[in-house]
Amino acid sequence: MLVLQPESGEILMANPFSAVPTPFLVQLDAYSCYGNCIWDALGVLAMLKTDGRIATSCPDCGTALEVRVANGSVQATQGLIHFAIPALHWWDDIVFT
Repeated sequence: MLVLQPESGEILMANPFSAVPTPFLVQLDAYSCYGNCIWDALGVLAMLKTDGRIATSCPDCGTALEVRVANGSVQATQGLIHFAIPALHWWDDIVFT
């Protein structure tokens, strides 16, 4: 699914990838890219069937966080992934979501 910039018509999202920097940096062995949200960042790794890590931060306090994926599973870590908007409503305003 492509999401275009409203002003220019340029690509903003090619889910699960973001065309602009976001707080969800997906780091792989060969390169890095951005996910639109934590769900999409995890989706990049799942889609590519590879291990990697997601560098992000707590939206409440700003503390740096890292989510590691190995062998298709999120590795034990501190923190919580929270989906504030139910999936049913993500496309009501996908840029905000």
